[in-house]
Amino acid sequence: MSTAAAERRADGTAARKPATMAQALNRAMRDAMAEDPTVHVLGEDVGTLGGVFRVTDGLTAEFGPERCTDTPLAEAGILGTALGMAMYGLRPVVEMQFDAFAYPAFEQLVSHVSRMRNRTRGAMPMPLTIRVPYGGGIGGVEHHSDSSEAYYLATPGLHVFTPATVADAYGMLREAINSDDPVVFMEPKRLYWSKDADWDVNRPPAVPPAGQAVVRRRGTSATLITYGPSVPVCLEAAEAAAEDGLDLEVVDLRSLVPFDDATICESVRRTGRAVVVHESTGFGGPGAEIAARITERCFHFLEAPVLRVAGFDIPYPPPMLERHHLPGVDRVLDAVDRLQWEAEWTEGSTR
Repeated sequence: MSTAAAERRADGTAARKPATMAQALNRAMRDAMAEDPTVHVLGEDVGTLGGVFRVTDGLTAEFGPERCTDTPLAEAGILGTALGMAMYGLRPVVEMQFDAFAYPAFEQLVSHVSRMRNRTRGAMPMPLTIRVPYGGGIGGVEHHSDSSEAYYLATPGLHVFTPATVADAYGMLREAINSDDPVVFMEPKRLYWSKDADWDVNRPPAVPPAGQAVVRRRGTSATLITYGPSVPVCLEAAEAAAEDGLDLEVVDLRSLVPFDDATICESVRRTGRAVVVHESTGFGGPGAEIAARITERCFHFLEAPVLRVAGFDIPYPPPMLERHHLPGVDRVLDAVDRLQWEAEWTEGSTR
């Protein structure tokens, strides 16, 4: 079949090209800026270059440098400026370019951004979105591949969103920009080029609100709980486990704050077993909090301890070693094997 023919539907109309997560994020900001003149985008190289990952491509050309603004290489200054903009009624959207680049701005985030609405007893909203490309898998060097979500998760006053699909990237970024609370929007950079042929840029489908987890794959044997870049890994692991007769459920958290205890507990109470998977470190990482919450709420339903598959407790390794550091399918399946299965569960298993 020719390329031209492949791009036509049966009814003769042109088929949509698959949309990427980067394109969905770009469209979310473009639509927000078109609808609300108080929405401003700022960060390093977001203007003329369109961002390192081209997520802000075309925004300066369409809305002008006053609303999509290149800033100096000074993260504390960027976030401090955005804080002032939000206090004066604007809705700034900050790009931190890379995960570990955000650390110099952490004092502004913890001391001021996260506390402002509480400090003023709700009188001063803080409609500030901080976009943080995070995670590994792209061969990035140190300071370019951290999974820093644990820091934000442990900071009261912040919401923490982390989409894993094209549809969620658009819908959740729109929700973040519209929020009167500060949102740290964690973008899994290795999923920027993931595609969705069904996502319609002209009519983006509605998605559940942040704080509502989604079951990406139904199962009965055990629950894999994950988010962001580890969602595709867990789905692949579930397909591999099916060959051994195990039916794994995969739950995508979608946001770490707010957290959906109800969906997680409903799943774990049915399956009796759970594995939490993420790229952040294991010690003190998000999985520790999630495992504790499951144990507190589902203890009498558990058939085995809640296990974690995480990045190692080390600074992010050099690119050639990151495949060993990142949770992969084999490590997830190894954890599933350690869920204290009774003999009848594993009878006939090849692993």
